[in-house]
Amino acid sequence: MAENIYPIYDKMMTRQDKEQLLQQKGVMVWFTGLSGSGKSTVAMGVERELHRRGILCRILDGDNIRAGINSNLGFSEEDRRENIRRIAEIGKLFVDTGIVTLACFVSPTRDIRDMARQIIGQEDFREVFVSTPIEECERRDVKGLYARARRGEVKDFTGISAPFEAPENPALSIDTSRLSLQESVEKVVEMIANN
Repeated sequence: MAENIYPIYDKMMTRQDKEQLLQQKGVMVWFTGLSGSGKSTVAMGVERELHRRGILCRILDGDNIRAGINSNLGFSEEDRRENIRRIAEIGKLFVDTGIVTLACFVSPTRDIRDMARQIIGQEDFREVFVSTPIEECERRDVKGLYARARRGEVKDFTGISAPFEAPENPALSIDTSRLSLQESVEKVVEMIANN
């Protein structure tokens, strides 16, 4: 019989205890799509609506992750993979605490999203593909990243000089160039409510 080298897990309160306290179920909503597609904007709208309904929610986004926990990572393929791995591990902690967690990351390959799904757990992972066309994403680009990528100043920029693999079977697909912010938020909230 193998020795349990992590006995604290047997003594900690359970996920069910936390969900009962919060009166909600933890879930990971993983927004994927091109830069500028509307991932964070929709997630912020979802957060506000869930808050209005009394549901505890946390957004994990490139800005709040890369400024702290992942500040030591660059944008090499290896660093991007490690970035998503750490995000998934953190997200799993939130989900296991009964918190609705919204992750907003380009996460451009199926492989990298599958890794996140495996860490978090298939039953808790809801992939939302923000399928806004690249032309609209470029039009919205307030940081000028697309223009810089087209001039060759930004290496391996997803959608320009690096590929984006669209999800094959997302739980939800929304195109923010066709749906209003409110319509997009409503679709995501409805998906979470049916969780």
